[in-house]
Amino acid sequence: MADYPLRVHIYQYNAHSHYYGPTRTLDEVDGEGRANLYENGAPRGFEFSYRCGDRLRASPGYETYMARWKKSGRTLEVLLPQFGKPGAFDSCEMQVDMKDSVYFKHNGMLDEEPAAKFKEWMERHQYDPEKGKNLPVEDAPAATGPGANPPQ
Repeated sequence: MADYPLRVHIYQYNAHSHYYGPTRTLDEVDGEGRANLYENGAPRGFEFSYRCGDRLRASPGYETYMARWKKSGRTLEVLLPQFGKPGAFDSCEMQVDMKDSVYFKHNGMLDEEPAAKFKEWMERHQYDPEKGKNLPVEDAPAATGPGANPPQ
């Protein structure tokens, strides 16, 4: 797992499943989506296209998936847990278009804000998935604004 130091939070995606043979066995799944990457303590949003051997899943809650660069700034390899097989993972490649903003859910809708503002939220809520801080803690003072609610 040390070979996968990055963390990816998948917010949304679409999928097209491709099957083969008379038993209609799943061959591959492809599509596109939006996610955040956590690298060196900094969040960045990205749009992606992907091709995987299995179905992609959005990140539940604040969970993130382990990842690493295959081609820096262009291709990420993400590890997705296999259902019913604790400790087993499938690998998925994503072609990425990195953004200067990040994504977050606000009132059930996907929204964007500057990465610097989101980083402030991370620090205030002690949220850093790269360091195992996977759940934000509550603010002492009441915060307001688009990034004040915990992003999911």
